[in-house]
Amino acid sequence: MADTPTPSYTTRLLDEETWEDFAGLVEAHNGVWGGCWCMGFHPEGVGRGTAAENRAAKLAHVRNRTVHQVLVYDGAECVGWCQFGSSAELPNIKNPKAYESGLVKLPDWRIGCIFTASRHREKGVARAAVAGALDEIARAGGGLVEAYPEQDEDRKPQRGAYFHTGPEALYAGLGFERDRQIAKWRWVMRRSV
Repeated sequence: MADTPTPSYTTRLLDEETWEDFAGLVEAHNGVWGGCWCMGFHPEGVGRGTAAENRAAKLAHVRNRTVHQVLVYDGAECVGWCQFGSSAELPNIKNPKAYESGLVKLPDWRIGCIFTASRHREKGVARAAVAGALDEIARAGGGLVEAYPEQDEDRKPQRGAYFHTGPEALYAGLGFERDRQIAKWRWVMRRSV
């Protein structure tokens, strides 16, 4: 039996030109996490509005150029993304009290969420997305980058669950190191770019 070839992915930034690709992926996945539209890390957050309001808020960020997000393509199909931005652009993180209690210095950049289309999972999309975000961060001048993945070592996968901030092993493989634990299964990981 022949090996399945590894897909070759390309990345593009989310902007008005790529909005329809992003929107199509979100809509194909029920608004992502019930209508989040990748707004959870933005100042507005989620939970205060409907999926339609989250969509409108995300589009406003795109039009105002207040969003940084790498889209991953398999050919012409958008199959995933990685959101990143400054602490001001992405102020909302889980476990903020634990995060702040050990904070020495805010990062220059945060990686918010990553997402992979359901039929493309476990095929390297998340890695391509985070690597693409790191390339964009380097082009923008680099600095200290922070991510908030979930520990996957010594932990059984949860049925039906996937990590919206990504697994720790993904970031470790891209040169991130643990800074501090902020929840039972969540870590702050950092890397300079």
